[in-house]
Amino acid sequence: MRAGVTVRVPAKVNVQLAVGAARPDGFHDLANVFLAVSLHDEVTATPSEGLTVSCAGPDADQVPLDRTNLAARAAELLAARAGLTPDVHLHIAKNIPVAGGMAGGSADGAAALLACDTLWGLDTPVQDLLDICAELGSDVPFSLVGGAALGTGRGELLTPVEAGSFHWVFAVADGGLSTPAVFREFDRLTADRELPAPEASPALLAALASGDADALAATLANDLQPAALSLRPQLAQTLAAGTEAGALAGLVSGSGPTTAFLVRDPEAALKVAAALEASGTCRTTRVATSPSPGAVVLP
Repeated sequence: MRAGVTVRVPAKVNVQLAVGAARPDGFHDLANVFLAVSLHDEVTATPSEGLTVSCAGPDADQVPLDRTNLAARAAELLAARAGLTPDVHLHIAKNIPVAGGMAGGSADGAAALLACDTLWGLDTPVQDLLDICAELGSDVPFSLVGGAALGTGRGELLTPVEAGSFHWVFAVADGGLSTPAVFREFDRLTADRELPAPEASPALLAALASGDADALAATLANDLQPAALSLRPQLAQTLAAGTEAGALAGLVSGSGPTTAFLVRDPEAALKVAAALEASGTCRTTRVATSPSPGAVVLP
């Protein structure tokens, strides 16, 4: 057994999130176009007596360190599958915003799964790892594979898509938003109309593949944005500040409250980030590029 394994894993932005009606199981059918971005967490797995979790980095105090943490649940599920006791310490070096709509918790689950698989020498087939990821949560499979993909079902059924290079600014809000609460608000806001089956936009997929930032800006869409704005109205001020500063487009990332701004180049990213911080409409900003690889074991 190795002394320790560290896995780096990316955050994500949803360039399209089309949401269908609630299903009998409580989930929603989605057409979820994921893009991995260059903000990363790192999870280190080391042998231990029993299963423990620690965390350091921005907002680490908001990360649960018990068995509700997806990293801990990943270790438990993998160990159960292999007939092992989950004797591992998981340390999360946190850099992805917490409860921010960028799949930070899901990323940690995927990273812990790969780290434990490597630490324990299991060589689990990728499809089996993806099945465990899907059991952990809808966004976890994409965190494992990264790049760009269309997620269907509740988001866990992935089809890779082509993506050129894009530049982003993320405005991190004070506090988080509960994903289940945002979906409940979505259900409330759409209760009086019949929702179409969610489909990926051909124009958006073409823009993504071409690397054309202007075309992608014109097609960005998030069906959860009205619900996030309903629960956190001040996000509208953040979106306005980013676009006024020169962003090509802005939207709420996933269930929020992080807002994502597509910009033309690195210089524009720095300008928009500075303007957002000066506006007082967000806590901090982060600059990133996409696409980014999925979970990877570091040397």
